[in-house]
Amino acid sequence: MNEDSTGHGQAVPGGRWYDADAGPLVRPYAMTGGRTKPGPSNVRFDLIALVVVDDQPPGTAEESLLGPEHRSLLTLCRAETQSVAELAADADLPVGVVRVLLGDLLEAGFVKVSRPVPPAQLPHERILREVIDGLRAL
Repeated sequence: MNEDSTGHGQAVPGGRWYDADAGPLVRPYAMTGGRTKPGPSNVRFDLIALVVVDDQPPGTAEESLLGPEHRSLLTLCRAETQSVAELAADADLPVGVVRVLLGDLLEAGFVKVSRPVPPAQLPHERILREVIDGLRAL
């Protein structure tokens, strides 16, 4: 094991070093091919959107062409339906990267995404005041 001048960790070409437990360092832009938005359709994945494997996904030949991060997300989705936030945490990837990778999987037909139900709209303040006034009149 090569050590740096302090006697700790692994020397890495280029002057930076990381400890032996850090493992290989892959930059997020390398995982997404430099992209920051999911797919050509610019689908937006909310953190609470649920991701599930499609009922009729492409075959194993197409899956073998996917990168390791794509396959990791598919494995997590096969185990159970998960939100985008859960996938990011379980895959130990930044949420932005997971969104781009999910966009790829969605476009290729591997996964389906169910949008979160929009929150109920609160009643107008005028209506609430009328209800309060009505209750006080009782």
